[in-house]
Amino acid sequence: MAPSDRYRRARLGWEIALVLLVSVGQSAIYSVVSFIRAATRAPISQQQTQLNPSRSAEPLWDAIYQFLDIFFSLALVALAVYLLWEPANNALRRIGLDFRRFGSDVMRGVVLVVLIGAPGIGVYAIGRAIGQSITVVPAPLDSSWWVIALLILAALRAGLTEEVIFLGYLFDRLRRLGWSWSGIIVSTALLRGSYHLYQGWPSALGNVVMGLVFGWCYKRWGRVMPLVVAHTIIDIVAFVGYPLAAAWWPAIFAPPASGS
Repeated sequence: MAPSDRYRRARLGWEIALVLLVSVGQSAIYSVVSFIRAATRAPISQQQTQLNPSRSAEPLWDAIYQFLDIFFSLALVALAVYLLWEPANNALRRIGLDFRRFGSDVMRGVVLVVLIGAPGIGVYAIGRAIGQSITVVPAPLDSSWWVIALLILAALRAGLTEEVIFLGYLFDRLRRLGWSWSGIIVSTALLRGSYHLYQGWPSALGNVVMGLVFGWCYKRWGRVMPLVVAHTIIDIVAFVGYPLAAAWWPAIFAPPASGS
């Protein structure tokens, strides 16, 4: 291997590591540590974690902090796209994050919601039933009028962050390092699973399956937009619909009466 090729591969490896350490990789590490901490305390079934936790007791300041958190997370997505950009090679078009085929992208995304979203609820319910899923507590919907808008933005943030970085960015970079398609799909799916381990191993396993399906779809379609659409819809249902589900089926979805 020529020195220039070795330098290019080393530089690409460092770039991947740094992008992961400030984005999904950092979250995955915190998630694994959180799960280990939870597993060494009380039983998993007696513990809980919160989706989109409040940042301030004052509603206005909480909204400002939540918005800034979303903004800076999207800046990391923009960084990944920027690193993919090349002269005369539009990165957004290359990874399929554009509106050229928006109708078909939405249709494919909705199909994926049916295939992934509904079974995902079942995985969580089974995890709760066997005492292996941490209770996920949603943000309340009645605190302020802007809460639902922020939750929708948070869902869009999650869809863009995970799909652009896990698929658009990592697939491109790992292919340039010579990885096989199967190796890329499996490794990114495992990373996606570790990213969600804080909810318990059933949810992590469900997200590994989701990562395998999404990875296969991205390789086949060459477009990340349908996956962003699907992920965003799934999270909107989770963030906004979850409080309703907790009220209707408290035995499955509501937090335990006591726990850490």
